[in-house]
Amino acid sequence: MLWLEIIVVLGAIFFGARLGSIGIGYAGGLGVLILTLGMGLKLGAMPIDVILIIMSVIAAIAAMQVAGGLDYMVSIAERILRRNPKQITFLAPVVTYVMTFLAGTGHTAFATLPVIAEVAKEQGVRPSRPLSIAVVASQVAITASPISAAVVFLSGILEKQGMGYLELLAICIPSSFLACLCAAFVANFLGKELKDDPVYQERLAKGLVQKRATAQVEIKPGAKLSVGIFLFTILAVVSYATMISPKVGWIPKPIVPRNEAIILFMFAAATFITYFTRIDAASVLNSSTFKSGMSACICVLGVAWLGDTFVANHIEQIKGLAGELLNVYPWMLAIVLFLASTLLYSQAATTRALIPAALLLGVSPLTVAASFAAVSALFILPTYPTLIAAVEMDDTGSTRIGKYVFNHPFVIPGVVAIALSVVFAFIIGGMIV
Repeated sequence: MLWLEIIVVLGAIFFGARLGSIGIGYAGGLGVLILTLGMGLKLGAMPIDVILIIMSVIAAIAAMQVAGGLDYMVSIAERILRRNPKQITFLAPVVTYVMTFLAGTGHTAFATLPVIAEVAKEQGVRPSRPLSIAVVASQVAITASPISAAVVFLSGILEKQGMGYLELLAICIPSSFLACLCAAFVANFLGKELKDDPVYQERLAKGLVQKRATAQVEIKPGAKLSVGIFLFTILAVVSYATMISPKVGWIPKPIVPRNEAIILFMFAAATFITYFTRIDAASVLNSSTFKSGMSACICVLGVAWLGDTFVANHIEQIKGLAGELLNVYPWMLAIVLFLASTLLYSQAATTRALIPAALLLGVSPLTVAASFAAVSALFILPTYPTLIAAVEMDDTGSTRIGKYVFNHPFVIPGVVAIALSVVFAFIIGGMIV
């Protein structure tokens, strides 16, 4: 019966992956239905906490987007990239990392990818190099953002194990950032030079490579204010989490717990942005950020619920099979998270589905924190939205998917970034914890 249940879980994930986008959430819900009503398993816990955090953060970011805040941030990023064009391979991941770090979602990378592709092309740099590591950095940065659902959820369960929110950030931020810079160095040597690429030469001869004029984006009057409100809110979130932390103890008995506080702070930010920038609240519903965020909620709901339902019903068997192995080889947790995230398509879903089980198996909090970056292997299958966008925005043909599916320019920088992030996190964590 167990093997049949495993087939159902994997079948739902693969079927959802084929459907694409929100389809993996749909298929995850179908899998839960089959496991419970069809096979008699007890219903697992719904990932409500993760979903609520995603919804609240997206609500604030979507309001900022309508107010012009994202355009303003992109304009700053463009100035940075064009000021040092020859260093585009190193600056591109820094830009996407910082934007994701601040926003708590990698969807902010969409706006910068055209700029990265164009600047690279202007300098004769193979666009696949900066684009590949930029996409990877936007994914890895999720595991370092103080307001991402994955980080908030993980910190909540690690606090019960003695590792606080600030300690988790102190491990994840420097390790992931340094790893992305090292991966950028590797990416800088991948592929032929643009002038030597036969695909590029063929497209150039056919007139398929075009130089785009620099678009002058009109910055709305309330754009700067919306960004200021949002950044102040992030600072408020981190400050409040610090004050209520048991290790700091400035507020020993907080009225509002950290997760709920993040939701309230984000709603407050959305309210202030909407009011002070005079935007139409109804227009927020039609923003691209809002739509992608709500899609992410459905995906997390279906997939994380599916994972929890299966794991909760077989935790003792999993302990018997994997507990001893993980105790002897703790780094294998990173491999498990890496493989799972390639299918689950969400850092939050992977974290919610697997890490509580890892802690039940006796894995140390340090190992969990160090392995955390591995939930960002969303680049392996060439179907993730930002990856597809990067391919489509590079008209030189250098950022292309090979005929064997997995041979694309995102794999090597991505694997290097995650592997080094895990290594650095173990080193940094050993000094902190």
